[in-house]
Amino acid sequence: MRAIGFADTEDAAARWLNHHSADWDLAIVDLFLKEGSGLGILEACQHRRPHQRMVVLTNYATADVRARCRQLGADAVFDKSHDIDALIDYCTAHDVRV
Repeated sequence: MRAIGFADTEDAAARWLNHHSADWDLAIVDLFLKEGSGLGILEACQHRRPHQRMVVLTNYATADVRARCRQLGADAVFDKSHDIDALIDYCTAHDVRV
């Protein structure tokens, strides 16, 4: 896997992902950004291509946060403090190289 984009605000991330819709396979989204929220990014990308995955990597992976992320189209939610191996396993299972 190689990084092809980065944004630290909701608007910049949503705009990049939607304007480069053919260029990415996996978006790793943090909930807390410089401006806006990762939830807004998930919402903005609900009509992505079927092969594109969106996962959330956060320090706040409570049951409520996980449920809300799933409602907004997240394919998976990982906790930064103890789910890094699970994120790598997820990427491997979905043929995303890390």
